[in-house]
Amino acid sequence: MSNLPSSSDHQVDLLLKNAQLRDELEPFLDESVDVLNGRNMSLEDENDFLESILEWERAPSLPIAKWFEPEVNLPAPDSLDDPALSKLLWKTIQLLYSQKIALDFTDHLSDRQLYCLLMRDILPVYQKKVSRPRNFLHWHCLDDNDVDCWLTYYATEEERQEWEIETGLPAPDGKLPPYPRQMPRRPGNIN
Repeated sequence: MSNLPSSSDHQVDLLLKNAQLRDELEPFLDESVDVLNGRNMSLEDENDFLESILEWERAPSLPIAKWFEPEVNLPAPDSLDDPALSKLLWKTIQLLYSQKIALDFTDHLSDRQLYCLLMRDILPVYQKKVSRPRNFLHWHCLDDNDVDCWLTYYATEEERQEWEIETGLPAPDGKLPPYPRQMPRRPGNIN
């Protein structure tokens, strides 16, 4: 006789885990849990989703700079020459990636501009620190209102055409970004 759990035992364990997770999520209930009721999802996937919601709800909200030990404090950009700034920028990019923070849409920014963005807009921002293996925080280094920059450097030809149809305006000419970088990427992510 085998000591391996039967399929029905595994199913019961999954159901019990699901009930426990739903109970623990009760104080945080919102529409994200209601979405599950209409989905065709395996119990394992549903439990993983519920665990991720619970971890999100319980995660501390900290400035990104404090996600590290020691805390990341960058020197003022005007105190660094270009080579020193570039070296520190790449060290910081790798450090962020070690905490699953990926920077997207950076190729229109010079090293100095990207460094200033990190220092001013990314490191001091409060974010929930969730450390699930597949979760990455993607930081778009492009202002949401800067449609021209997106259309010029990042939009596909199809996206540019769709934008022209939607707005009735001509899209700016597409160009190669002035500062192409090989940024660290989440495995399987194309951007």
